[in-house]
Amino acid sequence: MTTWVGRTATEIAAAVREQRVAPREVVAEHLARIERFDGRVGAFRTVRAEAALAEADELLSRDLGSLPLAGVPVAVKDNLAVRGEATRMGSAATPDTPADEDHVTVARLRAAGAVVVGLTNVPELCVFGTTEGVHGTARNPWDLSRTAGGSSGGSAAAVAAGMAPIALGNDGMGSLRIPAANCGLVALKPGHGVVPAGIGHGDWFGMSENGPLATTVEDARLMFSVLADTGQAPPAEPATRTIAVSVRSPLAGVRVTRPYTTAARQAAALLAEAGHRVRPADPPYPLWLSTTSLAHWTAGTAVDAEDLDPRRLARRTRVHAAVGRRFVTGVRTGVRREQLRARLAPFFAEHDVLLTPALARRSPASVAWHERGWLRNILANTAYSPMTPPWNLTGWPAMAVPFGTLPSGAACAVQLVGRPGSEAALLDVAGQLEVLNPWRRTARLD
Repeated sequence: MTTWVGRTATEIAAAVREQRVAPREVVAEHLARIERFDGRVGAFRTVRAEAALAEADELLSRDLGSLPLAGVPVAVKDNLAVRGEATRMGSAATPDTPADEDHVTVARLRAAGAVVVGLTNVPELCVFGTTEGVHGTARNPWDLSRTAGGSSGGSAAAVAAGMAPIALGNDGMGSLRIPAANCGLVALKPGHGVVPAGIGHGDWFGMSENGPLATTVEDARLMFSVLADTGQAPPAEPATRTIAVSVRSPLAGVRVTRPYTTAARQAAALLAEAGHRVRPADPPYPLWLSTTSLAHWTAGTAVDAEDLDPRRLARRTRVHAAVGRRFVTGVRTGVRREQLRARLAPFFAEHDVLLTPALARRSPASVAWHERGWLRNILANTAYSPMTPPWNLTGWPAMAVPFGTLPSGAACAVQLVGRPGSEAALLDVAGQLEVLNPWRRTARLD
């Protein structure tokens, strides 16, 4: 018997288009996987079992041959509206009111033939790099003692556990790349304006972007083409690119541990052997990057929390928003972000791609971080994920790509960063790394 769990979105869509399998069969297998394992993983806040099966059946009335994601189950992060479902954003303070319409990115996935199987867990208001709270805790399927990361932690856990071949998430300070790096997935944070945002109240001042989580670069490319509404383009012919490799933390005082520096250097060596021009080079990160990152991080939360009852927010969220309120006016000017872009632009004029570690250390233990103090959360998040914030501040595209393993057997990962408009180039380089150093698709939970 053919099983569709663990198959890629590309494989599933091709089989459905060619009528080798019915959409209901594919969706039902993934729902059964969710029912069996999500009690251990905690990927989903809500599962749309009946609705998803009905929507899979409805696909038979459409021209399957025209649907790039025909019958593909997709998990959606619980800060994006799904018609008929409440959007809770990981909080008890948000209303349990069903959405009237899909978010535009969800609508594009459905128009392409995807079936939404559920909404995934997030930390409250999608603030932190660990995913736990009143609606559930998302664990790393490769190491259930560790958090899946955040804030798209449930989406990443769902894909890594084989509960959906692809998932939709978003990234305001690393919220796609952090859980992807933890869970052995490919994630792309597009550059500003490439994919519709509409996240919270103002997209964290334009820093947040919606993007794909997938097990393969091919699937990430396919999903990105749907989200960006560009039409699917085949991978480009291999091009020789100038690639800078840097293992320096952008945030002063944060050390990158050996597994991640080793992964970056080994990835760089493979790309050099493949013919790219690779050289060590550190971007000129300013000393004020740490304080600027904190100001934007907290101010975004302050804006998102404005119309919520603070008594129903977790203490760490209340403190985060209170700290951020003093920064909102200054952050809105965009002065620091423009200064950062101006400072880094000459570096990217010389280099097509920047290759860095994706994280500084393995993810924190899967514990009740939402019940711990604000400062303890800030220190834990900063210590393990300093590599991602600069590229939200600049608004430039960045990816997480699995590369090698940690001593625990979970994934290690690297980050690829490019200038505006370089999403296709990043996907091409990521695809080469995937071939040169393949990673397993999904975790074994049996």
